[in-house]
Amino acid sequence: MVGDIPTEMRREHLLSFIKAKDFVKVSDLSTLFKVSEVTIRADLDVLAGHGHIRRIRGGAMPSARTSFERPFEESLSTHVTEKTLIARAAVNLVTSGETIILDVGTTTTAIAQELLRRADLQDVVVFTNALNIALLLERAIPRISVVVIGGTLRPLQHSLVDPLGGIMLERINAHLVFLGCNGIDPSNGITNLNLPEADIKRRMLRSARRRIVVADGSKVGEVALAHLCPVNDIDLLITDSSANAAVVNVLREHNLEVMMANQVAS
Repeated sequence: MVGDIPTEMRREHLLSFIKAKDFVKVSDLSTLFKVSEVTIRADLDVLAGHGHIRRIRGGAMPSARTSFERPFEESLSTHVTEKTLIARAAVNLVTSGETIILDVGTTTTAIAQELLRRADLQDVVVFTNALNIALLLERAIPRISVVVIGGTLRPLQHSLVDPLGGIMLERINAHLVFLGCNGIDPSNGITNLNLPEADIKRRMLRSARRRIVVADGSKVGEVALAHLCPVNDIDLLITDSSANAAVVNVLREHNLEVMMANQVAS
């Protein structure tokens, strides 16, 4: 491995390597990743701070709490009804002539499918870093224009990330962004499992006027590895009735608007 990869990507590789071992030494990680032991210790402290590894004298070991990123195709079969309801509620917020950003993920893919069904929508522009979403929306051209954000391909989610993944986002001002996540918690904010996509998600949030997180109820109250932003940095959460009611109430106390998709979707 080279030593000049982005910090977020290095930490993702670190986490994957540690998951596969019983114990790893700081010195061995320094040699493997071609960075200083000081840098490795800082990386391990960040990972340990999120509960994903345990720091042991001289190294680290996997934490029992470590979560694993599932392939896109595997996630497609979970919470299907909830994601469909969330997608319908999300697309009801889109009007003709708007520019939207669609993040990667199965819930945002459901949004793309609902966009296809909305034949009344015209002159909508969709920016996405998800190759599967771009291909899905291709059949809606020209009433929906599709712009693929460039970058390096992550096959696990069919997503494009840095380097170069965020350059286009710095040059646009979209009406809406629909952002997926692996966790939304009142104290820990919006979080995601993999680090390279987390950076792109932050740039998406900065590139849209209205910032909407779409997350089925299983993700409400959860905390994942990479912090994206606090809850007061987003405008709306669209979830479903399976979400923990107590957590939803606390999110609302933080002045976050929460839409329960099953109550509004037709």
